[in-house]
Amino acid sequence: MSETPTELDVLKTTERWAGEGRKLALATVVETWGSAPRPTGSHLVIDEEGNFEGSVSGGCVEGAVVSEALDVIGAGEPRILEFGVADETAWRVGLSCGGRIRVYVEKVA
Repeated sequence: MSETPTELDVLKTTERWAGEGRKLALATVVETWGSAPRPTGSHLVIDEEGNFEGSVSGGCVEGAVVSEALDVIGAGEPRILEFGVADETAWRVGLSCGGRIRVYVEKVA
């Protein structure tokens, strides 16, 4: 899979923020089904203060992913998050596009 310029920008931001000593998590769309808002390989980088750049859902579940990422930064354990219209949580955070996404969130070492 080739990365788009936007995805490369997020990875460059990750590298820059890590160089600044920020504690980070990187969220990556690892699987999609149906009408997903962002393609597989999309990234969102989050720092320990909740600042973020990029997108894993076009805005519809970023808040939930940022919240989970803060836990990942603190605990150091990666997580797989799943959002979809069949999941009540997905409706609550706004994924109403009709598809499902799986997002892997890991601490950046």
